[in-house]
Amino acid sequence: MNDRPSEWDKYLLGSVLFVSLLIGGGTTSGLYTDTLIEVAAIVSAAVVFSRPGGQRCPQSVLWLLIFAVALVVLQIVPLPVAIFNGLRPNLLLGYPWAGETQFRFISVGVGRTIECLLYLLGVAVFFLAVSRLRAEQVSALLPFFFTGVICNGLAGAIQYSLSDDIAIVGLLPFTINAGLFANVNHFSALLFVSIPFVVYYGLFRGHLLSGSVALIILLLLLLAAGSRAGVLIGLAITVLSVVFLSARSRASGLSVLLIFIGLSVYTMGAWTKIDADVVDPAFGRGEFARTTIDGIKENWTTGVGFGNFQKAYQIYEKENMIFEKFVNHAHNEYLEIVFEGGVLAMLLIAGYFVLLLASLVNVRRDPLQKAAFLSVSFLLIHSLVDYPLRTEALAMTFAYMNAIIFHKGFAERLSRKNAVIEIDHNGDKLFVPIGASS
Repeated sequence: MNDRPSEWDKYLLGSVLFVSLLIGGGTTSGLYTDTLIEVAAIVSAAVVFSRPGGQRCPQSVLWLLIFAVALVVLQIVPLPVAIFNGLRPNLLLGYPWAGETQFRFISVGVGRTIECLLYLLGVAVFFLAVSRLRAEQVSALLPFFFTGVICNGLAGAIQYSLSDDIAIVGLLPFTINAGLFANVNHFSALLFVSIPFVVYYGLFRGHLLSGSVALIILLLLLLAAGSRAGVLIGLAITVLSVVFLSARSRASGLSVLLIFIGLSVYTMGAWTKIDADVVDPAFGRGEFARTTIDGIKENWTTGVGFGNFQKAYQIYEKENMIFEKFVNHAHNEYLEIVFEGGVLAMLLIAGYFVLLLASLVNVRRDPLQKAAFLSVSFLLIHSLVDYPLRTEALAMTFAYMNAIIFHKGFAERLSRKNAVIEIDHNGDKLFVPIGASS
């Protein structure tokens, strides 16, 4: 009789994570690849939820997800038109419901909001499904993640070896410009969020040589990609990963010193990629932020509906800032979410940050959770100047990393390691903390 727990859950969710890294690099709406990933995530999560037992997600995180989904649903529920009086400009009153002038939607584009709802559901159920796995299974998903990063790195290396501006058209429903991503900044984001996990494998899994080689390759790919934010964040996250994770590792001080020497060489290369004169030109992220804030001021109570930034932004755009290329995102994830979701979205963001900071107390003892915390933190920092979480690849990665951070099984596993085993009178094993045994 085989008492070994089933590993199918791990393979299902790992496959979803891997596939999302292969085909989920697009940023435009209506991509069939994104729909495939979302459906696969929901089906795989349903299989995991159907199994008995499993870890439980923290109640505070679960309620935060419920409120987030409820907020999106609220935007596609017809409400009395009187509610909107004085809350937003007439141009942004939203569509009437079934031709009725007495009821309107909060969202000014219901179709886009429904698309965002499916996007959120896919990411949320994937997070919950990973949270349900045993701690060992959660750790075992890392090879699926690394394989996806390797595929993107190989694609990027081939592109940069051929030309500086090579683009692949026709392979996926979006133009591939870097790795397997449509946006070079998002490709860079995937590279730098993998750095803490590479450092973790080098310091704590006994793969120091291969981990060092992988780290060097990641840094070189970041330099080749040329993303200014990616270069700076890649440098910072590498330094912090080594310092933050090496405190309790078995690696020698000489190994850490060699890594820092490599970082010094990388810093010199990083500076050659940064030109202070072009960090924020007149038509840049600063102007996007100012215009988005103007929109938030007039729609702060309800927002304009998730997925409708582009449509609503044009109303507040200055005439001298209208060019052939239009603004599709605020290049600041937080401003865009608040513009689309209003004050309730702002409260949800604040709630998430509170939970994330509170988790730091529990993750300090586990190196994998510390690595995930660093990756999430720097992805959130990158969101100040870009929109990485608008791609399925990085959204699923973000969900996986948060599942590691908030997973209860790592603390329980550590408690067992620091406990002695006693046998009670019924012959059952009891885990007793050291110092508490009789």
